[in-house]
Amino acid sequence: MKYTKPLLRLIEEFQKFPGVGPKSAERMAFHLIKQDVHYIEGFSKVVIEAKEQIRKCSECFNLSSNDPCEICSNSLRDKKTICVVSEAKDLSVVERTNEYKGLYHVIGGLISPIDGIGPDDLVIKELIYRVSRSDPNEIIFALDTSTEGEATALYLHRILSPLCKKITRLGFGLPAGTELEYADELTISRALENRKEIV
Repeated sequence: MKYTKPLLRLIEEFQKFPGVGPKSAERMAFHLIKQDVHYIEGFSKVVIEAKEQIRKCSECFNLSSNDPCEICSNSLRDKKTICVVSEAKDLSVVERTNEYKGLYHVIGGLISPIDGIGPDDLVIKELIYRVSRSDPNEIIFALDTSTEGEATALYLHRILSPLCKKITRLGFGLPAGTELEYADELTISRALENRKEIV
């Protein structure tokens, strides 16, 4: 079915979102069209405010409207443990378990030569500096169990092992090839409890 041009453009914009196919994009577009102008204006305002106010924490590179973020500035967090995650969305997955009480470092992706992403494209230099400055007791890699996740973990272990005696990865409970954001809280919680030291 052919839609009028403005509706078609709206559908196309929704399709640019990750994981949104043509049918989902249509549903979202029709949902918005049904709303009154006040709702649309409010929605637009929320999107613009989020874009303007959210930035990266200068310590851990998590997304926040505060700098340092709420986690880095929390005096109750264990400052001697750093959990390295690929993206801010992975950080929120680990947080939802209520098991981990340390700090984080978001590296902004995974090493992937096929996609042209190398160590210099990630927030790794900042991680090295942070580790050398804070002298943590443990660094935990909470990275996807994909090929890219494994390559990133091996690279990070090589450069961080002279700076920290204990480097661990999430333990069993995460099937190979799993993206962290799709794992449930119980699985992540068990993986945290059973993390293994990298040697």
